[in-house]
Amino acid sequence: MEIRNSAKAIIIQNNKLLTIKKKDKDGYYYLLPGGGQEHGENLHETLKRECIEEINADVYIGDLLFIREYIGKNHEHAEFDANVHQTEYMFLCSLIENGKQIRNGIVPDEGQLGIEWLPLSNILSYRLYPQTMREYLIQYVKGKQLPVYLGDIN
Repeated sequence: MEIRNSAKAIIIQNNKLLTIKKKDKDGYYYLLPGGGQEHGENLHETLKRECIEEINADVYIGDLLFIREYIGKNHEHAEFDANVHQTEYMFLCSLIENGKQIRNGIVPDEGQLGIEWLPLSNILSYRLYPQTMREYLIQYVKGKQLPVYLGDIN
C-alpha cells in the first residue's frame, strides 16, 4: 500500500474559510482546496495546480500551518477508506487575484458541488474535514501557538 501526499490550502478572508462543498448520504460536507501530489511535482506546484483546477484561482502560498496523516482504517469511514494512508500538508494561502470569481475550476473534485466560504465564528457547526482541525483553526485565528504535526486525525 502506498502513502499519498496531498497539499491543501487554508484561505481565510474576512473571517471566513474557503472550502469545497460536497454531499454524501449524510448531507453536505466541506474540504480544503487541494489534492494529491503528482510524480515530479513539489508541494507548492501541486497546490497551485489543484487550486486552479478546483477553485479557479491562483494562490500565494505562505507558511506550512499543519501536517496531518489520515490512516483510513483508524477512522469512521474505514468501511471504504481502510486502505487509504495520506499525509496532508496544509499551507496558509491567499488569493492572488482578489477580484477574480472563485468558483469550480477546470477540473473540480469528483462530486464537487461548488465552493463555500464558511464563517470561522461557527466553524464547529460544519462538517469540515478533517473535523479535528476545526478547533486548531479557531486557535490559530486567536493567535495561539500550535503544533504543526497534528497526527492521525480526521
